[in-house]
Amino acid sequence: MSTHILITGASRGIGAAIAAALAGGGARVVALSSADGDLADPATPDRLWQSSLDRLDGRIDGLVNNAGVFEANPADAADADWLAGWNRTMQVNLTASAQLCRHAVRHWQARGSGGRIVNIASRAAYRGDSPAHWHYAASKAGMVAMTKTIARAYAKDGILAFAICPGFTMTGMADDYLASRGGDKLLADIPLGRVAMPGEVGEMARWCATDAPASMTGAVLDVNGASYVR
Repeated sequence: MSTHILITGASRGIGAAIAAALAGGGARVVALSSADGDLADPATPDRLWQSSLDRLDGRIDGLVNNAGVFEANPADAADADWLAGWNRTMQVNLTASAQLCRHAVRHWQARGSGGRIVNIASRAAYRGDSPAHWHYAASKAGMVAMTKTIARAYAKDGILAFAICPGFTMTGMADDYLASRGGDKLLADIPLGRVAMPGEVGEMARWCATDAPASMTGAVLDVNGASYVR
């Protein structure tokens, strides 16, 4: 019987690589993108969970929260604009993920089946980010804390949770950031000498979602070329 996986933010970059890795491993995947709904709308995660459940014949075995936004929010912006930017990033990156995690936990408890959650966080959860990205770093730190809490709370139910923290990854988003910040200088901060490839993150997520040992639940895995080691 194939494993049924729901993944958000799967249209490109890391999300597309995760979806490809999972499908290549034999999983049946529902790969959601912004075309399926705007996660900034608090009603969207509930709707997407139900529609995905319907598409997967009433059974979801794994959830990968990859959808996120990385939008500048300068501290000197107008008060209302800064708060709106903060709230949007928190809703998309953290709250929507929490809503989906909650649905997954309740689904698995009701089925008595167990399941796996993989949350794609960021190096920024530990290292922080630029002065215009307080909200991004805070949202990803929240994902890590949420993952650890879920792992501790529900391991007894066979519900496992993992977080992956990429550094710079070769996606369109990272390309823009590297260009704006001086790519050579940033690459010099990565001992490996290059940014991660989406397929590297995809394989890590596939493994966590399907094959990682149960005793690893609660683990936070880095993929940043040793640019930040804990």
